[in-house]
Amino acid sequence: MPRSLSLALYNTLLPAGLLCMAPAALIKMRRRGGRWQDLKQRFGFYDKDKQRELATLPREDGLWWVHAVSVGEVNVAAKVIIGLLTRQQNAGIILSTTTPTGYQLASNLAKRYPGRVCAVYSLLDFKPVITRILDDIAPTHIVLVEAEAWPNLVSQARERGLPVSLVNARLSARSEARFRKFGWATRPIFSELSQVLVPEEEDIARWAGLGVPADRIHRTGSVKYDPAGSETDPAQLADLTKVLATAQMGPPRRLIVAASTHAGEEKEIAQVFIHLKKTRPDLGLLIVPRHVERAAAILADLRALGLDPALRSSQIFAPDKATDCLLVDTTGELRTWQALSHLVIIGKSFLAKGGQNPAEAALEGKPVLFGPNMQNFEPLVRLLLAPGGAVQVKDWTDLETKAAEVLDQPSHADEIGRAGKAALMQHHGATEATVERLLSGSAS
Repeated sequence: MPRSLSLALYNTLLPAGLLCMAPAALIKMRRRGGRWQDLKQRFGFYDKDKQRELATLPREDGLWWVHAVSVGEVNVAAKVIIGLLTRQQNAGIILSTTTPTGYQLASNLAKRYPGRVCAVYSLLDFKPVITRILDDIAPTHIVLVEAEAWPNLVSQARERGLPVSLVNARLSARSEARFRKFGWATRPIFSELSQVLVPEEEDIARWAGLGVPADRIHRTGSVKYDPAGSETDPAQLADLTKVLATAQMGPPRRLIVAASTHAGEEKEIAQVFIHLKKTRPDLGLLIVPRHVERAAAILADLRALGLDPALRSSQIFAPDKATDCLLVDTTGELRTWQALSHLVIIGKSFLAKGGQNPAEAALEGKPVLFGPNMQNFEPLVRLLLAPGGAVQVKDWTDLETKAAEVLDQPSHADEIGRAGKAALMQHHGATEATVERLLSGSAS
């Protein structure tokens, strides 16, 4: 289908699609801490302070608009942005994101680089909105993280001669099938991209099959899995160590971290923990749910099992007894909690499909266990499992068995951690390679 016709059809269907999704999206936004006034930014209307931030960004070395949808993508974007700012001292960065949690992380990065990075909410992909903002702000480069290629944004940017790059463009089989299903809309847009920078060799054929010219696809490795720039924040590490000490969960306690859990998984993991603790009284459990707005429901589930969990946000712990379970209802701390753990269990891999990212725990050299549903991270799972750098379990019973083996055999735990960290070294330099491509190849 010609690009003009696919765009016309897309723009006809988009308003109806957004209206259908709006009620659920607004409810989710409120649950995750979003504010009604932030909606104005989605239409390109900024308050005076934000207008001032945008207007004063340097642009001698270019004004880069980087879009990252949520937390994981913002973490990738942050590494790329830091690399760009290191190489280009007079560049300005606009970092847009879609979710409140992503916006919080983007704002933290902007505070680290005042006057050089500005965090905003992403624009709705309405043509009048995109046209007005691209004309008013006039960025010189567009960088999209992973698979965020919105048709009007890409089309309008390319009409202005702006290079549009897709970075860390991982593509699962599930995503590829979805894009192929809507190929009438996606192929003309993907063909407009200036370059697509992919983590794995197998991604090259997948993106080429979706309409990206082969000479614009380059393997740079995964920014997300690049050990460089993935170090734990020392200040946050010190803060969370104090939290554990206050809760009497610090050494010699051994901590199991349930990372990025989804509905129902917290209760099942807690039951495994209770069984393990019967013969291992030094264990503690940290639960870090993927969506913190579920904290009340998780607390109810845990208390029904006989646990007395403390909330991370309260930091008010009983002085006369140790806390066995800490529910983390704050954001932006998962990497550091994993660094403080002795065993990490990856969520969304048991009761939901897709899994969550195990790379951060592996980069910390921690033994990582996950369930059977890791479809969104198939290349990473293969990479970790091949040398024994992670353990995949079949069900909850198998999880208890394998967790016991890791906890009871420190040398085995160390071997898993070392193997996982070593496996990810093949992505070392991915951030640098991505930045180099952006600087040298984005004018294509």
